[in-house]
Order: sequence, then structure tokens, then C-alpha cells
Amino acid sequence: MKRWAFLLALTLAAAPAFAQRGEREQKGFPGKNQGMSKDERQRMREDMRNVYQDRNRQDRPRQQLSPQEREKLRRDIQDANRDLRR
Repeated sequence: MKRWAFLLALTLAAAPAFAQRGEREQKGFPGKNQGMSKDERQRMREDMRNVYQDRNRQDRPRQQLSPQEREKLRRDIQDANRDLRR
């Protein structure tokens, strides 16, 4: 009787693991092999690299501050930092 109880408990404990495995295969979750060839993956990497490079170029156009503007900006930052400490 104890053996049957043990086998029943073991079966019930393992059931969720078996259910998840079958569910994953049925839903078509991407696994290690997603069906892309090496060339397609390389092309995708290059495309994403180009997108990030283009975005970085557009986001921050370089500006040169005059020495007076730099000094004013430095003083403004120092004043703001002093106000934060209070």
C-alpha cells in the first residue's frame, strides 16, 4: 500500500513537468534553432548595428560651446548642486 501511495505522489509531482514540455512544443516556442541560416543571422546583426549607429548620429549633433558659455554652464551646475545639498 505504501508503494502505491509513493508512486501516486511521484506521478502527481511529475505531471506539471510533462505538461509544460508538451505545451511548449505545441505552441511553437522558439528553441535554440529558430530556423534562421547563418547568413540571415549575420544580416540581421549588421542591420541592427546600422540602425543603432544611425540613431546615435541623429540624437546628438556635436556643438562647440564658447569659453563664456562653458563657464556659465559650469557655474549653473555648481549652483544647482549647492541647492540640492540643502
